[in-house]
Amino acid sequence: MAVMDAQPASTGPAGLIARLRGKLTGGSSEASLTRRLAGTIFIIRVISAGLAYFSQVLLARWMGTSDYGIYVYVWTWVLLLGSMMDFGISASAQKIIPEYRTSGDHALLRGFLSGSRWLTFAASGLVSLALAGIVKLLSPWMDPAEELPLYIGCMTLPAFVVANTQDGIARSHDWMQLGLMPQFIIRQALIIGITAIAFLLGYHLGAVAAMVASAGAVWIAMTGQMVVLNRKLADHLEPGPKAYDISGWLAVSLPILLVESFYLLLSYTDVLVLQQFRPSDEVGVYFAVVKTLALVSFIHYAMSATTAHRFAEYNALGDKARLSAYVAHAINWTFWPSLAATAVLLALGKPLLWLFGPQFLVGYNIMFVAAVGLVVRAAIGPVERLLNMLGQQKLCALAYASAFVMNVVLCVMLVPRFGGHGAAAATSISLTFETVLLFWIVRQRLGLHVLAFGKRAD
Repeated sequence: MAVMDAQPASTGPAGLIARLRGKLTGGSSEASLTRRLAGTIFIIRVISAGLAYFSQVLLARWMGTSDYGIYVYVWTWVLLLGSMMDFGISASAQKIIPEYRTSGDHALLRGFLSGSRWLTFAASGLVSLALAGIVKLLSPWMDPAEELPLYIGCMTLPAFVVANTQDGIARSHDWMQLGLMPQFIIRQALIIGITAIAFLLGYHLGAVAAMVASAGAVWIAMTGQMVVLNRKLADHLEPGPKAYDISGWLAVSLPILLVESFYLLLSYTDVLVLQQFRPSDEVGVYFAVVKTLALVSFIHYAMSATTAHRFAEYNALGDKARLSAYVAHAINWTFWPSLAATAVLLALGKPLLWLFGPQFLVGYNIMFVAAVGLVVRAAIGPVERLLNMLGQQKLCALAYASAFVMNVVLCVMLVPRFGGHGAAAATSISLTFETVLLFWIVRQRLGLHVLAFGKRAD
């Protein structure tokens, strides 16, 4: 009996077309399900990126430069803080839920499905009140136009955090559309719809109105997601007693939170340092380059979101052969599509950058430097999720922290002299270092070969 329905195929460009044809048209069970789910996630992220870009263009035109700048500033804080205020539970759900299911701990499973959301809601509510207090204390030193939008941002955070938690729960059950569409599609569509109605009715669309629309969109999308999720869970798991292991949940989640936090910091370091040392027009060009190459990151995200809970499930079953085959499958379907997408984006780089404006064409050479790190990182697939799901969260966090520190140091060294090229080089070098470190950790701790090419360990 085969370990999986789709074993890792021959590697290299010569086998790419045959491999893609065979895998896209055939297969069943875990491998084909993973491809379908990853494809769904990728499409959702691409549509979301288009909606987000469209909404930002509309808001900028309707609001004016000053109000739009305040809105972006406040919304960025909501995105950053909201992504970290769930204690990592949205990610750890993909480890905890499969383990409870595999062991038959239905009381703990019921407790986690409800308790995790109440926990993140209560904690984020308290933090939001504290943040509102900080805004009040700092109000004498801040722009008066920022104060009310910041308060609205604080009101938005609890719903944002609960939506993230529900996303993790839904993905752990392979309900990818339920997990992602409320945040990435419905929320964006609601923001566009609410602000468009306000604009057409003649209301002044300033930063306050835009934040009210965004807060309303977050709460509406989260509430609708909760209703549907509760119904699906009721059909999936029969009622019964609940048990709560909050300390156990946090013991798994907090190291994962460190990983996610360092990943966010690593993602923003190049732009933040560039803002400190170079003119704003260079920052704009570099940001356009990063946005253009984002398609490659979407592939990695899609595979990470699809595979994490299966890593935990196979590990809980003690089926190392199945786990090894599934890891290899996930890596191949991260690397080769990422490589193909990178080649297409580099070939079309100039016309894509021209969409931002003719002055952005100067960033074309930067694309090649930035692409190196993304391709190298894709070569080991979603191994950070593998480490998180198999109890190696602390080592994974250490690897990300090391890469973050390296990126900061290299950016400070290279950006003042080389600008966007230096920022791209610093990030690519840091991603390469992170990739090598993660490969070594998985090899030493788990005994798995996590490279898209080369011989896989048994």
